[in-house]
Amino acid sequence: MEKLKRKLIGYYRYYGITDNTENLDKFRYLVRRLTFKWLNRRSQKRSYNWISFDAMFKYFNIPKAKVYVNIFELKEDITYIL
Repeated sequence: MEKLKRKLIGYYRYYGITDNTENLDKFRYLVRRLTFKWLNRRSQKRSYNWISFDAMFKYFNIPKAKVYVNIFELKEDITYIL
């Protein structure tokens, strides 16, 4: 889970710009669904249900989507593009 956490934080830092929160939320939702799917494929019986899976996500403190770069604040610094 630490590897998943690092990859999500890296994705959020790269794509976390203003007005992209909807896509970041969609990405997190898909990652949760795929993680749930693959963790339940480990044996012939289900390893997790959604309640215990949510508890596991909270236990490992998997980050939520966050905007790291506000493009409106960058306009003052980047004058050579305009």
